[in-house]
Amino acid sequence: MSTADVVLALLSRGPAHGYDLKRGHDTWFDQGRPLAFGQVYATLARLERDGLAAVAHTETGGGPERTVYEITPAGRARLAAWVAEPAEPAAPGADELIRKTVAALRLGLDPAGFVARQRAAHLRRMRVLEQTPATDPTSRLVVEHAVAHLDADLRWLEAAAGYVAADPAADGIPRAVAHDRPGDRPGDSSDDLSHDSSDDLSHDRSRA
Repeated sequence: MSTADVVLALLSRGPAHGYDLKRGHDTWFDQGRPLAFGQVYATLARLERDGLAAVAHTETGGGPERTVYEITPAGRARLAAWVAEPAEPAAPGADELIRKTVAALRLGLDPAGFVARQRAAHLRRMRVLEQTPATDPTSRLVVEHAVAHLDADLRWLEAAAGYVAADPAADGIPRAVAHDRPGDRPGDSSDDLSHDSSDDLSHDRSRA
């Protein structure tokens, strides 16, 4: 998510200072990570530099001076273009869950245990979300999106557990060893491996 574009969306409702924008962001995305004040002011500085936001006025009353910003016509055009453009789907392998699961499987680092722990963590998070009261329709949409993603992750983890159960190399044996090619180890040859019977291979799979 582009913080600059979200700040522009919040500014499009009317002039606001940094505290209002932070509070608005955290209300819109109450299940996400709160926006840091430093990030708000750094974003406003960039938006002002690029002509997308401008200082409307300053407020001085009973506390520190606050700078109030407003969106510019260029900012509204940028916001409209951002909303009109479809969001780019996440690239495969960009998610931390995928990276950890692949690493556990590839390296034989207790993949079955990892999958079980990850499933438990996902289920706990789903229970929390499902018990979260919705403050408004958009808040409910954010929660339902998160639940849908967790549910998809759980189904994917079930598939990963299936790979672990079906592949002996995925449970404590490093892939680099388990997937040696013929001739990689002293005394190995394609001829040696060609004498494996189908009964032996079936027996190996059944033990998995």
